[in-house]
Amino acid sequence: MDSIPLYAQSAILVTLLALSGFFSMAETAMMAANRYRLRTAASQGSRGARLALDLLEHTDKLLGIILLFNNLVNAAAATLVSVITIRLFGSEEWVLGVSTLGVTFLILVFSEITPKVVGANHANRLACIVSYPLSALLKGLYFVVWFINLFVAGLLRLLRLKSHGGQDAHNLSTEELRTLVLESGAFIPPKHRSILLNLFELEDITVEDVMTPRNQIEAVNIAEPLSVIAGHLATCYHTRLPVFDGEMNAVVGILHVRRVLGQTLDRSLSVADIREMLSKPYFIPASTPIYSQLHFFQENRERLGLVVDEYGELLGLVTLEDIIEELIGKFTTSAPGAADKLGWNDDGSVIVDGSQHLRTLNRTLGLNLPVDGPKTLNGLILEHLQDIPESGVSVKIAGTPIEVVQAEDRRIKNVRIFRPHAVK
Repeated sequence: MDSIPLYAQSAILVTLLALSGFFSMAETAMMAANRYRLRTAASQGSRGARLALDLLEHTDKLLGIILLFNNLVNAAAATLVSVITIRLFGSEEWVLGVSTLGVTFLILVFSEITPKVVGANHANRLACIVSYPLSALLKGLYFVVWFINLFVAGLLRLLRLKSHGGQDAHNLSTEELRTLVLESGAFIPPKHRSILLNLFELEDITVEDVMTPRNQIEAVNIAEPLSVIAGHLATCYHTRLPVFDGEMNAVVGILHVRRVLGQTLDRSLSVADIREMLSKPYFIPASTPIYSQLHFFQENRERLGLVVDEYGELLGLVTLEDIIEELIGKFTTSAPGAADKLGWNDDGSVIVDGSQHLRTLNRTLGLNLPVDGPKTLNGLILEHLQDIPESGVSVKIAGTPIEVVQAEDRRIKNVRIFRPHAVK
């Protein structure tokens, strides 16, 4: 070693520190790289991304080759610093101590911290670059790394720790996916981001949450005089109407209004004609998740279903459009109703019907009323008060002031809601 000139030893030392920095940067870049971006790059033809993904599939071998060379280079650098120090200042103990501190400082600054910061900040781009030399080194020293990993595997078994593949650690939960969508920023347009977030909630939403309540269903009573029925058909907004016989629970079928129009062009309409046009009603349990119901509609080629409770009582009506609106928002072609008129007055309040759905209120007015219990505003107030309130009673639920305007027939008819931040 003494025969090597001092400048050559210094150059070798710089080279060793640079190599150590490379392996430190490679380790951080490979571990911090986004596998989903690498898969995207690989699908677009990036060979570096494919090599990086292959290496990440076997993290034990990847870390083995990186740490093998990193430790060899660091040991060589420490030894060379000691040689240079002895050559310049002698072999006294304090000199060796200073050289140890010096090489530790050099390795920390130039070979560890700085390269790892660079690797963490540019992980995806660097992973595609460093994968080339790392793959070549792993192929050349495969059996060395394999031999070292034998002891690693034995130690893990001794500690009763399982070595998972590269995939398990990077599988994302629903909440993690939700966070990714929320933090996507400019990468996903706001409307698309809203649709994706709504998808995560489909399993938690039932048809009861999105149905049209029983008292708001547009239907035909076939027991009424034909003139009354004709009037209903002439002024109805929807193309499909439930038909019941005397009582709302006695649904006899679903009537397509267009078929009635075709019949009236040929001859006069009769009740018997209407009965012949009816299709079989499609009943849905109230607890059915709307995600499942969407598939049921598709499989059964249905667009409308009647929601019933566990006793068979009719609760409401749900359509394919109701479910789709949960994903993409309100259609402009929807039937006019109270929800379309919802909006804050100048005084920061709004009067709504007690039968209004909580999800509709939250979506339209920007409230945060709880939806994990009762589905309507009337039910929420009754549950909160544990009693049927009189007119003028006020409550505050989820930070939202609510005043009962009118209560009759054991239910709350009208309610005044105050904008949460409008009340001091």
